[in-house]
Amino acid sequence: MPPIDATALIQAADEQVAKVRTQGKDYSFNELLSMYEDNELIIDPDYQRLFRWSEVQASRFIESVILELPLPPIFVIEIDDGKYELIDGLQRISSYFYFRGKLKAPHRNINPGDVLALDGCDIVTELDGYTYESLPRALEIKLKRHTIRVEVIRKESESRIRYHMFKRLNKGGSVLSEQEIRNCTIRLLDNTVNKFLIECSKNIDFANTVSPINQQRMDERFDQELVLRFFAFKNWRNNYVHEVGEFLTKYMESVADPDKDDVTLDYDAEQNVFEKTFRILNASMGNDAYAIVDKRGRTLPFSVYHFEAFSLGLQPHMAEIDPNNEDQMKKLSECFWEIKKDGVFRDITTGGGKNFLNPLNQRIVFVADRIGGIKWT
Repeated sequence: MPPIDATALIQAADEQVAKVRTQGKDYSFNELLSMYEDNELIIDPDYQRLFRWSEVQASRFIESVILELPLPPIFVIEIDDGKYELIDGLQRISSYFYFRGKLKAPHRNINPGDVLALDGCDIVTELDGYTYESLPRALEIKLKRHTIRVEVIRKESESRIRYHMFKRLNKGGSVLSEQEIRNCTIRLLDNTVNKFLIECSKNIDFANTVSPINQQRMDERFDQELVLRFFAFKNWRNNYVHEVGEFLTKYMESVADPDKDDVTLDYDAEQNVFEKTFRILNASMGNDAYAIVDKRGRTLPFSVYHFEAFSLGLQPHMAEIDPNNEDQMKKLSECFWEIKKDGVFRDITTGGGKNFLNPLNQRIVFVADRIGGIKWT
């Protein structure tokens, strides 16, 4: 790439800087708690789900505040009516609210009134066992009055800049799944696609076919990622190269970005396709739809490559298949089990080097061709 003229480069950077309006303020923890209780500091439920700190980690943060150790800033965006929405600092803020008995985190079974008892403090070990109410009055006051820097991204800032800031801030810290990050960040562009994926993930037929996935992955929203994967590979596959996570994020961004119109999603039509696809898979295979049959004939519960191959391999034949036709579902089931036992199919769906466009197309075409060979009458 040829070097850009220095003046043009500076101008390009300045244009982006001009799209960001920020303001730094110092707030006491007590002020932040009051704002939270008055619904002036918003923590989106999808974002709140990412509160992952253990009680020991939360306790050590409280210990840091008591000891007046330096704290990194938190970031908020200004939304309607001058309210703030938290976009970075969730673990710290949630830990303080938990200690004060004010946190709402249903995914952790933490509700207002539930209090954190300090545990695992490693500098002042004598703090272990204390709750906020049992602390000496002087320490209570110190906690309430301690301030933290709050960087405010003003409402005037461009939505795409706010989106990219959220995404970058939340790729550090606690380990989050890529779909959890997408769910929290994409809504800053447009929440329609996010809601659509969540709605599709609740479809009964889809949910049954992916039920072998373990609970931890479900908690990380892997089912929603599979919905996204279905639409991205169905509609945008030629843009895929190798890195699945990056590809899925770019597709979701492109659909959600109000400034882009090159990638669109007809939600009603796509939902109909989605529902019929997984009604067929559930009626024919149930929760074995994406199972692997290994060389010894053993069945293993789930393969993402099988998910891609069978859900997308069906697409050329959707018009001719009726999920309510028991004879068709029986023939389709027999066909799918034969595919799973086929050595060639096994080779293109197991082992390394399969996350490229050519192997992806191979496994999809393999299934599509086999379905095309079924004699329905």
